[in-house]
Amino acid sequence: MSTPIPIYLVNQTDLAKDHADSQAWAQATGFKADTNTVCLVPGPEGNLAKVLVGKPDPIDTWTLGNLPKTLPPHTYTLADEWPAATATKLWLGWCLGRYSFAPYKRQSPPPMAELVPPAGADTAYVTTTVAATTLVRDLITTPAGDMGPEQLQAAAQKLCDRHLANLTTLVGDELIDQNYPMIHAVGRAYTQAPRLLDITWGDPDAPKVTLVGKGVCFDTGGLDIKPAAGMKLMKKDMGGAANALGLAEMIMGLHLPVRLRVLIPAVENSIAGNALHPLDVVSSRRGLTVEVGNTDAEGRLVLADALWEAVCEEPAPQLVVDFATLTGAARVALGTELPACFSNRSELANTLLNCGLAVDDPLWHLPLHQPYRSMIDSSVADLSNISNSSFGGSITAALFLQEFTRPEIPWVHLDLMAWNVRSLPGRPEGGEAMGMRAVFELIQQTVAKDQPTNSASH
Repeated sequence: MSTPIPIYLVNQTDLAKDHADSQAWAQATGFKADTNTVCLVPGPEGNLAKVLVGKPDPIDTWTLGNLPKTLPPHTYTLADEWPAATATKLWLGWCLGRYSFAPYKRQSPPPMAELVPPAGADTAYVTTTVAATTLVRDLITTPAGDMGPEQLQAAAQKLCDRHLANLTTLVGDELIDQNYPMIHAVGRAYTQAPRLLDITWGDPDAPKVTLVGKGVCFDTGGLDIKPAAGMKLMKKDMGGAANALGLAEMIMGLHLPVRLRVLIPAVENSIAGNALHPLDVVSSRRGLTVEVGNTDAEGRLVLADALWEAVCEEPAPQLVVDFATLTGAARVALGTELPACFSNRSELANTLLNCGLAVDDPLWHLPLHQPYRSMIDSSVADLSNISNSSFGGSITAALFLQEFTRPEIPWVHLDLMAWNVRSLPGRPEGGEAMGMRAVFELIQQTVAKDQPTNSASH
């Protein structure tokens, strides 16, 4: 086996101080140690002797994210020792940069560069996080024709089988019998029956955490049909469910000492003779009636039934988190790469934002501005699923969901894109985990902080 090629992270000072033998080559190739730039330095026999990488300040998860696919396919090693937390970030970013989605391509992906795991890196955390992120990306990027409610259920079952978790399902008219009327109403027009996936794992006496994920496997908009451009990416509308399953993979894989429950309403918002009409009134699990002002605002309907189940469980969960590709308004406000976060506890939201910054998984806090609540009043039902205003759409959607929570139970709502519209280091274009690592950190720091665990610290 050949000796691994060393990688050095350098700024201009490091380049001048520690790599005098490479300065002439760096100057000839225009390398100035800028962030995200690379210099391949040859040895005296023409072989690749070392790699210089522009060092960002601070070093983050994505510092090495481009290298697996851009370096020659050899084995490399980090030349310098790093603190454990930094080594973990560098290793994670490298591993996430190796991802590609290729099940529909005839040719296999080209060989990629390998990195020797850095000393001190939390291998358990990296391995599990990569598995979770890969699960999220694969589920979202898979075409809707191959990822309907049935296939999403099968993916959840595989996850449960790996971790000895329990999965129960309610399918089709069972949703009516067990009082999940809005999940049934949204999904009844598709050939695959709507369903509620219910995963449980962990010690029943441990602190309870419940995740809810929007599982709209494809969204035509219903009878308020989307235009072609708006419908094209709607295979990603189950991105909330995918992120909830990815977070479950992290929690179970790293043995967080919690009682985990995951609720996923899995449907397709399709068009048929039995589809919801605009201005239909549907009942909900909570008992509130909802006027369907727009059939394309269906995600909040299925989430509402699942959320009410989550907050009514006894004993009550210590934290409820929902993930949803819910509104275009959040993307207009924050762009596609920064999920919006809402919470009925401002201190909880602040903690989550700090967790996201710590693990390079940022979010932004938007308010549950109560004066906007009147915008979802209805003249014929208890509330409407859309606002009577074209402004503040992500806030009014969150206020709708808040009607199906309980104020005494801490709740976080994430409105996310779940899709990279451009390729960045370690984050190729396509389905993406957003907020998953931040929420894991939140659970680890708050709910599970005083509990014994056999997972590695990172």
